[in-house]
Amino acid sequence: MIAAYLQAAVWIGIYVHIVFALSVWLKRNDIADIAWGMGYLLLCLGFSTLYPVSSTALLVYAVVTVWSLRLSFHIGLRNRGNAEDFRYRQWREEWGKNFWWRSWLQVYVLQGFFLLVISAPLVVAASAPETALSSFTWIGLATWIIGFLFQVIGDQQLQVFRKNKKTKEEILQTGLWKYSRHPNYFGEALMWWSLWLMVRPLEFGAWAIISPITITYLLRWVSGVPMLEKKYQSNPAFQAYSRRTSAFIPWFPKKDQEL
Repeated sequence: MIAAYLQAAVWIGIYVHIVFALSVWLKRNDIADIAWGMGYLLLCLGFSTLYPVSSTALLVYAVVTVWSLRLSFHIGLRNRGNAEDFRYRQWREEWGKNFWWRSWLQVYVLQGFFLLVISAPLVVAASAPETALSSFTWIGLATWIIGFLFQVIGDQQLQVFRKNKKTKEEILQTGLWKYSRHPNYFGEALMWWSLWLMVRPLEFGAWAIISPITITYLLRWVSGVPMLEKKYQSNPAFQAYSRRTSAFIPWFPKKDQEL
């Protein structure tokens, strides 16, 4: 497993520097969001080429490839024709003359580090010997499908809402967004918990729990929910919405008298 992780580190190191160079050329750092999913696809291709592909590995590579392509194309189409994402644009303004080296370190090198940590289920699947598929595998797959649907449907509902919203202050509060303020992020985290379940029976599989723990922490408390919701701090409609709606895990909204 150590050899597989070292190989992944080399691939990711080269990959993030290529993406950083591309960001300099394009003058937009939000391509890092597109590169995020494609990085896992790179690992799937590399591992499937250099290591024997077990039944579990084949299943893990397949679902990660589906997720990676869907997410990267979704973000790419969303960004096409638009200005750089507001989060990256804000950093560009705040960092000033230090933008390039801070961008390299705090966006791309850091992203590469987390990509490596979160790829633990891929590393385990690639390096473990052939093992019969178990109930963990099928429970993980079923859960992964639920997470994938949460992300896809949540993204689609948000895309439709953005096209039809009449004012900047209007907030999406229907569909999956009635039960979670970030159903797409919840779906992403659930998919990584599912991948851990799939590899749990394999050698070193238990150790791969570092992957879903890390992505859940990042989405819920670091780069996902907090950064997006900061934009709506002064929006009364969002503040009312946030008081009655779960931030992450879907749940029934609170009634007005419970607020």
